[in-house]
Amino acid sequence: MTAEDRLTRLRRFATWLDVGIGIPGTRIRFGLDPLLGLVPGVGDAAGALLAGWILVEAIRLGARPATLGRIAYNIGLDALIGAIPLLGDAFDFMWKANLKNVALLERHTADPITAGRADRAFVAVLGGAVLALCGALALGGALVTAWLMRILARG
Repeated sequence: MTAEDRLTRLRRFATWLDVGIGIPGTRIRFGLDPLLGLVPGVGDAAGALLAGWILVEAIRLGARPATLGRIAYNIGLDALIGAIPLLGDAFDFMWKANLKNVALLERHTADPITAGRADRAFVAVLGGAVLALCGALALGGALVTAWLMRILARG
């Protein structure tokens, strides 16, 4: 099977997961992924498992680690926020992770060097944000601990 055949199958798959169903008389479209997300407990996990096929195909097509990281990020974010009752359901209808992931893979196959640079920049910014968040949490924890120690020392 050629890379283009795989991408065509992935596009069709992502379309069914994200926008394959339309509401007649409106421009509103959704797919099987948000419908699965409505099932408490297992729906979002099932959606992430299905989305994992795109990641597996990206590996088979030789996507670079940064591109794979972005695809995994989209799947993880979709599953994590999707698991939050009500907010997650609304998020599932708007965040088209599978279509985003196929677009990342198509961009990678069309121009791997440019795609790799953009993906590395995204991963670097995301990594920096995670480190900043960890630092802020550590600082906040230290400040709260110092404040509690002062309160306990007085009493």
